[in-house]
Amino acid sequence: MKLIIAILRDVDNDPVSHALTEEKFRVTCIASTGGFLRRGQSTLLAGVEDDQVEQALGIIRKEVSQTENSDTRRAVLFVVNVDQFIQF
Repeated sequence: MKLIIAILRDVDNDPVSHALTEEKFRVTCIASTGGFLRRGQSTLLAGVEDDQVEQALGIIRKEVSQTENSDTRRAVLFVVNVDQFIQF
């Protein structure tokens, strides 16, 4: 199992979250700030099975909006191993 940590601009939070949940991925959103001028950002956490990582990353890539400046980061993604997942 993997944990995808996606740090996105606030404007991309809703489209990405909705697209992931429509495909049955569970997503948790955490409000965050950072970067130049402390712009609003959202951090999405999604636990996925190993064979679903590419599908989830593809959804995120598709739903993150384009920027006028090609040097601007649209998202930062981390994919980390999860040793144990417990839900109750």
